[in-house]
Formats: sequence, structure tokens, C-alpha cells
Amino acid sequence: MARRNKEESTLGDVIKDFIEANRLQNGLDKVSVKEAWHNVMGNAISKYTTAIKLEREVLYVQLSSSVLREELSYGKEKIIKLVNEELGKDLIKKIILR
Repeated sequence: MARRNKEESTLGDVIKDFIEANRLQNGLDKVSVKEAWHNVMGNAISKYTTAIKLEREVLYVQLSSSVLREELSYGKEKIIKLVNEELGKDLIKKIILR
């Protein structure tokens, strides 16, 4: 059972401590990246997105349209910048479109 601190903590601080103690940040980042992709790219591109995976600062995006994949490949740097801005941190360094 966890010990209580005599000082008061905000709920946000308690949640952050829990996430750090249980090493949950990587899993939360993976979920956040999927949400950020759909928010940034919109419904038109999300329809053709079949899988999104984050591994070691690389975002793997599987698309069902080869034409769309080719179009998006020209703007990889901008996509990385937009998704990182949506996340609020530099989580993605590279993007691979499949």
C-alpha cells in the first residue's frame, strides 16, 4: 500500500507521478500519436489510413492509397512538424509511409 504524503498534491501531480512510477508514458504517447494524426490530417486522409505505429521516434503510417502515399511523401517534414505541435512535444523525428 502506498504511503501518504503529509502535504497536499493536485490531481494532475498525482496522475503524473502514477504514470512515471508505472512507466506508462510510452503507451500514452502511442495513443496520443494516433489521435494527433487524425486531428492534423483530417477525415479525407484518415479514411485511407489503415495503421499507425510509433517506435523509437519513428512514425509508421500505412495507407491504402498509393497515390496518397506519394503525395504525402513530398511533405514529410511539414507533417512531422504539425503532428509534434499537436502533441505539444518533439516525439516524432522521422515518418515512414507504407
